[in-house]
Amino acid sequence: MRPGQHYDALETRDPAVREAALFAALPAHLEHARRNAPYFARLLAGVDIAGVNSRAALARLPLTRKSDLGELQKALPPLGGLNATPVEKLARLFVSPGPVYDPEGPGADWWRTARGLYAAGFRAGDLLINTFAYHFTPAASMVEGGARALGCVLVPAGTGQTEMQVQTIAGLRVPGFVGTPSFLKLVVEKADEMGADIACLKRAWVGAEYLPPALRAAMRERGIVVTQIFASADLGLMAYESANADGSVNEGMIVEESMILEIVRPGSGDPVAPGEVGELVFTSFNRDYPLIRFATGDLSAVLPGASPCGRSNVRIKGWMGRADQSTKVRAMFVTARQVAEVLRRHPEVARARLVVEGETGSDRMTLRCEATAPADGLAAALVAALRDVTKLRGEVEFVAPGSLPNDGKVIEDLRKYD
Repeated sequence: MRPGQHYDALETRDPAVREAALFAALPAHLEHARRNAPYFARLLAGVDIAGVNSRAALARLPLTRKSDLGELQKALPPLGGLNATPVEKLARLFVSPGPVYDPEGPGADWWRTARGLYAAGFRAGDLLINTFAYHFTPAASMVEGGARALGCVLVPAGTGQTEMQVQTIAGLRVPGFVGTPSFLKLVVEKADEMGADIACLKRAWVGAEYLPPALRAAMRERGIVVTQIFASADLGLMAYESANADGSVNEGMIVEESMILEIVRPGSGDPVAPGEVGELVFTSFNRDYPLIRFATGDLSAVLPGASPCGRSNVRIKGWMGRADQSTKVRAMFVTARQVAEVLRRHPEVARARLVVEGETGSDRMTLRCEATAPADGLAAALVAALRDVTKLRGEVEFVAPGSLPNDGKVIEDLRKYD
């Protein structure tokens, strides 16, 4: 990417200006969702919409969890009432395992991927081979919209047929690859096996899977700059990496401009302290599918400072695990939401982790709590709350503030299974 170039002026705004613009626009967007989407009409009933113009006010709204989409859609087919545009006016409906149905509305670059492609170094006229699946799921369509908006030329390859993929890259001298990291590896290995010359391949834009650092490094040695995106079938592009002119990739993933990001404690809707690992929650300004406080189930943390590429939006550290934690203790499930409920009853506890230990049939459950100078009787009250919420007996242990690992875990199962 040429130094100093950005997709538009939004990317280099003063962070305070961006924050003010997002929250100035939020009340009208919430009102649009309440008037046009049955689910949000129920969820936001009685809410003073005009007053939801700050992070503190937004944090008081309930979450909508990705993990609940299937049940919501069964209750009110086909989209659970979360769509503000009637189904008959949408462009496409996709199917994810479950099944869960995801809409695509009309209009250019509906998934907003052009910004991420641009940050990766793709420009008008570039030739890209799109190896994301074209059937049922929206990944390929996401790329298509952004690539068309940029003026790129796409080869709609889809997945599989690695030999034909290699032949196409070599024959058309394709410089850009889009797909999963694992499929990129398969294609490159197949090219080596075939003795094919794919030195034309210079950039790869990958997502949908974890990108191993070793794979990125191996591709870089071959002259392929790999950047990754964070996207989903419901929210579209959420965050993306940026590449420099020398082929280096900047640390962190930059949040997309039309999103409000919150990071909350798993199992709750409560924002965590800056830098603490928690669950990613996004509010999307999508008029067709206005997901508000949408809990993704993914863990990450804010990376301090701005990206060296000049983009000033918030950066996240990338994918750091799953937030929807649970385990089974004495034949009963214990969940992150239950731990959050215990803490809600005792706000004097700053952070906590439920640790499960022992042998099969003699499980021990200990709630390790960070609390400064815990009051007399707090331990007993926490034990009682734990019993009331989980229906299981447990112990409480106080630890020094800041001593629990910053990894987003609220449940840690230390039992050994043979």
